Amino acid sequence: MQPFTFHNPTRLHFGKGQLEQLQQELPRYGKNVLLVYGGGSIKRNGLYDEVLTLLHELGAVVTELPGVEPNPRLATVRKGIEICRREQIQFLLAVGGGSVIDCTKAIAAGAASEADIWDIITRKAEAKGALPFGTVLTLAATGSEMNSGSVITNWETQEKYGWGSPYTFPQFSILDPVYTFSVPRDQTVYGIVDMMSHVFEQYFHVTPNTPLQDRMCESVLRTVMETAPKLLEDLHSYPHRETILYCGTIALNKMLSMGTPGDWATHNIEHAVSAVYDIPHGGGLAILFPHWMKHTLDENVDRCHQLAIRVFDVDPAGKSKKEAALEGIQRLRRFWSDLGAPSRLADYDIDDSRLDLMADRAMANGPFGRVKQLDRDDVLSILRQSL
Repeated sequence: MQPFTFHNPTRLHFGKGQLEQLQQELPRYGKNVLLVYGGGSIKRNGLYDEVLTLLHELGAVVTELPGVEPNPRLATVRKGIEICRREQIQFLLAVGGGSVIDCTKAIAAGAASEADIWDIITRKAEAKGALPFGTVLTLAATGSEMNSGSVITNWETQEKYGWGSPYTFPQFSILDPVYTFSVPRDQTVYGIVDMMSHVFEQYFHVTPNTPLQDRMCESVLRTVMETAPKLLEDLHSYPHRETILYCGTIALNKMLSMGTPGDWATHNIEHAVSAVYDIPHGGGLAILFPHWMKHTLDENVDRCHQLAIRVFDVDPAGKSKKEAALEGIQRLRRFWSDLGAPSRLADYDIDDSRLDLMADRAMANGPFGRVKQLDRDDVLSILRQSL
């Protein structure tokens, strides 16, 4: 493995009733609070009222920023930055899923930096700090509750990029599985695909001697695969929601990738697709990942072979490494399809008319990927295979 330094400063409050931790957390940061949330599901499930009650009991002065989009927009980030400066916000509280948290990270960094936030996101400038923020998570998917990463869409230019900063770790995150009960089936599936894809991105690397990291990744994948069908049979199962919620956090809090820089090419391609078509991130990953695996199989056959045997229970007897690896990829596709995830871009009415634009967006920063460095022709091939 490679030399590494691991640091994750986020305090994780996990389990039933942990919302009460706001009473201990909030007084550390100040009374002027920006409450950031999405489309209103937290009002329907009662979480909004619970949070506001606790904030008011603590004497907080609350300003609200509702309406964060599933692929959070730069325009919404800019609106939040302006609110922070105008209202002298001291602390931000993100209540929602990964999109709400990602938006909050960008607001927090933008409000504390002189540089324009889009310049920070596109790596033309660096964040010089961030307002402190915490999260109350309502969706198991992105892991944004315990990492410093964020993905923001500039809808006007149809660009979507991931970025991060040492300053954009949440101070704390509250994860109560009860608040994920109201997540509908399709979003539950997208979240499951997303967290599995995060593990795959870290599992597929070119670093030697990573036996523990490999087994940790495989354990998370097997746990998700064992739990997901049971959860979809009973969306109000506390034990299954609890397991999936924890898996989503572990999948992307950097514990799985210590000493093993991952690939992340598939995420880059999906960001290009959803920047142009605004499709669900998990849906795009479900379509693209098996095609990336096939496209890079010659460079990645050993790890795909290992994955097929250890995670997808492929019997290698009488098969070449490549044959067993392909069977593993087929089993991944079947598993995601059985959950109800899409398998073709056509499922979102996407045809070949804008392939060049999506390829251009994916190539914005040049060739990418570690397992195989992808160029524009590679991206176009993967997109065509995904149609």
